[in-house]
Amino acid sequence: MNTGLRITVFAAALATTFGAAYGVGGAVDAISPEPESGTHSGPEGHAAGHDEKTAAGHNEAKEGGHEAAPPAGLEISRNGYTLDLKTPRLEAGKKAELRFSVVQDGTGRKVTAYQREHDKELHLILASRDLTVYRHLHPARAADGTWSTPVNLPKAGDYRVFADFKPEGGQALTLGADLAVSGTYEPAELPERNTTARTDGYEVKLDGDLTPGKASELTLTVTKDGKPVRDLQPYLGAYGHLVALRSGDLAYLHVHPNGEPGDGETQPGPEVSFTATAPSAGAYRLFLDFQHKGEVRTAAFTVHTGGAVDEPEKASQTKPVEGEAGHAH
Repeated sequence: MNTGLRITVFAAALATTFGAAYGVGGAVDAISPEPESGTHSGPEGHAAGHDEKTAAGHNEAKEGGHEAAPPAGLEISRNGYTLDLKTPRLEAGKKAELRFSVVQDGTGRKVTAYQREHDKELHLILASRDLTVYRHLHPARAADGTWSTPVNLPKAGDYRVFADFKPEGGQALTLGADLAVSGTYEPAELPERNTTARTDGYEVKLDGDLTPGKASELTLTVTKDGKPVRDLQPYLGAYGHLVALRSGDLAYLHVHPNGEPGDGETQPGPEVSFTATAPSAGAYRLFLDFQHKGEVRTAAFTVHTGGAVDEPEKASQTKPVEGEAGHAH
């Protein structure tokens, strides 16, 4: 679409759009390798559960007369905690400070004690609804529990903010909130399906398929100038981090690789493998963060699980658009 729409028009339709997207999330199962609801998938594909209720067992929940827990990241409040986004609006192309806090329901107190997970107290993910813009950020926390981080988002539109954390003495959670970015809005299609991504001179190839209801292995191979990269550096305790977002509702899954640095078996590249399960047919956007020569880079892929498209599509090699995917400390 060549005609730009002002964000005021976009914002008017935002509630309707989000409501439809949330409805998609309620119609399919949670993204979770095992029945427990969770954000993370570990080396063996086990979920680090956010609560004791089933999230992937959608049919079981119906039969038992209980509503299934929604996928991670679709709720702003869960398990007694609420994500309070203090800057719900930003302007495209301008650097600004994003501020938020995690509040305990009932008391209204900001959480100030967190358990460190993969070297950080909290991981913050920003993604546009069309999944063409992605950021993995690590904000700073003030003594009063307010988190902040500088951001500069390249395009206007509707974004989703994911706070991935584990409060001290509690369970791991991923809470999500909407972020509106003003400016001239031009809708974009989901990037076409690809098994090769290029970023900053690196090429990353994806082998393996997500299969609904079945754990499968995904292997990503990193090369530079046609040569295998065999000296990937540990980043947040691993040689790679993989975030999957489901197109439509942006249900969230953070998967950690099989093996870890220093275990005597895992090599620092060129291959990084993950085990994950897609519980439903659909389109997913995968973002791989990896570190080499002191810099973190992100490779992005679009994949489809069984029944997601009517006709087979030929996988393509896609060079990410400048600013499409990024990482910040």
